[in-house]
Amino acid sequence: MSMNKKRLLLTTLFPMLTVGGVAAQQSEEIETLETTVVQAASEELKQAPGVSVITTEDMKRRPITNDIAELVRTMPGVNLTGNSSSGQYGNKRQIDLRGMGPENTLILIDGKPVLSRNSVKMGRAGERDSRGDSNWVPAEAIERIEVIRGPAAARYGSGASGGVINIITKTPETSSATVTVQTEIPENSLEGGNKRAIVVLSGPLSERFSQRTVLNYNKQDGDEPDLNRDATVAESAGRDGSARVAAGREGVENMDARTLIRFDQNETHTWEAELAYSRQGNIYSGDNAFQGVDATTTQLYIGEETNIMRRKTASLTHNGDYEFGDSFSYIQWEETENTRLSEGAAGGGDGAINTETGEMNTIMLRNITAKSEWNLPLKFAGLNQTMTLGAEFRGERLDDSVSNQTGIAAVDLDEIDGTVAVEDRPSVVTAELIGVYIEDNIMVSDAVTVTPGVRFDNHSEAGTNVSPSLNIGYQASPNLTFQAGISRAFKAPNLYQLNANYVYTTRGNGCPVAYPSQGSGCSIIGNPELEHETSVNKELGVHYVAESGINAGLTYFHNDYRNKIGTGNQSPMYVIDGSNGGYVQVFQWANIPKAVIEGLEANLLLPLSDSIEWSTNATVMLESEDKTTGEPLSIVPDYTINSMLSWQVNDDLELVLSGQHYGKTVSPTTSVTSGEELENPKDRDPYTIVNFNSVYQFNDALQFTFSVKNLLDKSIFREGVQATAGANTYNEPGRSFLLAASYRF
Repeated sequence: MSMNKKRLLLTTLFPMLTVGGVAAQQSEEIETLETTVVQAASEELKQAPGVSVITTEDMKRRPITNDIAELVRTMPGVNLTGNSSSGQYGNKRQIDLRGMGPENTLILIDGKPVLSRNSVKMGRAGERDSRGDSNWVPAEAIERIEVIRGPAAARYGSGASGGVINIITKTPETSSATVTVQTEIPENSLEGGNKRAIVVLSGPLSERFSQRTVLNYNKQDGDEPDLNRDATVAESAGRDGSARVAAGREGVENMDARTLIRFDQNETHTWEAELAYSRQGNIYSGDNAFQGVDATTTQLYIGEETNIMRRKTASLTHNGDYEFGDSFSYIQWEETENTRLSEGAAGGGDGAINTETGEMNTIMLRNITAKSEWNLPLKFAGLNQTMTLGAEFRGERLDDSVSNQTGIAAVDLDEIDGTVAVEDRPSVVTAELIGVYIEDNIMVSDAVTVTPGVRFDNHSEAGTNVSPSLNIGYQASPNLTFQAGISRAFKAPNLYQLNANYVYTTRGNGCPVAYPSQGSGCSIIGNPELEHETSVNKELGVHYVAESGINAGLTYFHNDYRNKIGTGNQSPMYVIDGSNGGYVQVFQWANIPKAVIEGLEANLLLPLSDSIEWSTNATVMLESEDKTTGEPLSIVPDYTINSMLSWQVNDDLELVLSGQHYGKTVSPTTSVTSGEELENPKDRDPYTIVNFNSVYQFNDALQFTFSVKNLLDKSIFREGVQATAGANTYNEPGRSFLLAASYRF
């Protein structure tokens, strides 16, 4: 079935599903079930040990400068990292749940997937030159953030092997207008400052219609090129002997506009139509993966925009509440324009800007996503339960005539399946994913709840996948709960990994160390035969809640990761005559057999008095290893501790002291791309960041926030480009001062 036909089918079926449900509600044939209502599986799983919720109050206590990742990283099981141990884009770290990598963290906004980063080509190390998808909604427009890890995330389908970040925006309820302005000033003049302004308008338009509008401007300046110069290690020198000084954090200029219209059809049915537009333009700091800030091309663009992401969405959502159950359904169109300067795709130039003309190219990604989920309370075999039935569709269309223009130095391309000459390559690739799932939340007894589930997905290019899951909860006492879960999760290959016309090539220096150049270098191409990445996620947890307010929990998790996709260092798929003499070795993206991730999460909340509260969580990574190479899957600390002490001084003033301690981060010992042994792998030593924040409610309308971030000025520097820095591949900014004012009309 063509993409256009599927869009037409979805557009037709969506209103039939929901309006048909309204008609069914009005039918006299519906029989009311007299049974104890058991909450839906989605709500039950949100109480699993691997789930955290960030509230509006949390966002006030730890104010966000630019990206919600700053706050999400303080949850148990969460780090910021890249998608490999290469450190290629060290300061563009993204949310990583339980060590599975950012590509296995699914970002949702109001339950709808955000897929914009898929418009950015994936490099040989499995990294993208992308900020990720966690910064499309400003903090002031967010009601809460659900952080769902482990087996509870399997129901969300492809890309949720590590977990899910669901950003829930504020609903248009009361008439209000809130204006917030904020600035952050770093003490170190080499670090970039921040300024932002946001307006949130909300309220009724009529008896049944209401609206919410968000307008946001946020500018995060980039760091200066000299920030990491003194920290650069000698091993980062290039072949010409000059030091390759790594760039600091890249800046970004955000402009966001979101408008939602809500229609309350009656007390049980609501419709929401939303339009959103966001523009993220980078402020280049010199981060070009390999060459350092002093390279000639790098110097041309520092302080300029070298890439711009424009994301547009339109969606229609229906929530229904019937006598026989409830439903959630949506259809969403998402378009991302990825406009950027040309970047290298060969050897040591992978990811580096390779143009001096300033000419930009655009890659276009269009997605259609739709979902319908129904929760049906029932009584079966004498047991009260709620069954959940769901269906989901994702359609991707990538138009990229830029990244597939690299040739192969081979005499006869006909020998390579699926790869054609540059001039004959199509620019458009597509894929569709259809998934259906069923879950049943069963109250076996007053103390035991069992939630089995299974999801079936079919990917148009990579085939089928079955994801069973089982979660069990045991209420041992009113205060003590034990929970266990196991699930099979998956991630479909992306459109670059599957495309045999997407080529990386090198004249020789980028060949795997075990397979040196045979005269015409090496090429790495996409593989249409790739299988899904899969993982079996297991967890055991215990949770204690006392009437005094004490809240404590401990969770063990173990993930067996199969078929992780990488370029690897396996033997070449083809060895054919090279057009430059000798032979060209052609490698493909491949499924890596096995990796293991294992760890512990703990949390503790202690109310020390009526006005003072202390909370702490910790994550310990017991194992994170590619069993083929013995290398870590990504650069994350051995353990992290996040602690916060809050004091409600009076009705108007709250003071908060928080800190994050990061344990030793072990360096990789070999290159993830070539397999070459690193000459001087260097671990990152433990360090601690302390923050102070105060929130003062001046009157009913006006609120002030004053923060000192990194109070003790523990600056952490990046010590070189890519693997030359070992585990020291990113910056932690030094002391800064944040001031914000919010006025509510």
